[in-house]
Amino acid sequence: MIRFLVRLLGYGLVAAGFVSLVIDGARSIANSAPMITPLGETLSLLLRERYALIQPAIERNIHPLLWDPVLLWVTLAPTALVALGLGFLLVRLGARPDAEIGIVTRR
Repeated sequence: MIRFLVRLLGYGLVAAGFVSLVIDGARSIANSAPMITPLGETLSLLLRERYALIQPAIERNIHPLLWDPVLLWVTLAPTALVALGLGFLLVRLGARPDAEIGIVTRR
């Protein structure tokens, strides 16, 4: 059941990554210049005022260095790249293990 949910979430993220890629491509064509939507901008549109509360919560509760070099760099990454990468990773993690057929166990 968990494997199914992980795979389902992975496929949803892959679909969201392709949608984001198409939107960025349409914007790039309309502006005649490459336009890439960063993950931080997408999260601020989805989470609204809660997005501003993430930084102080991480700096206070976890560690200040986690926000500045690590998560700040992730929020500057393209949304399509992050969604596709995380989606493919979840699909791979949710896949069934390969059958061990053909392995000789007797000697």
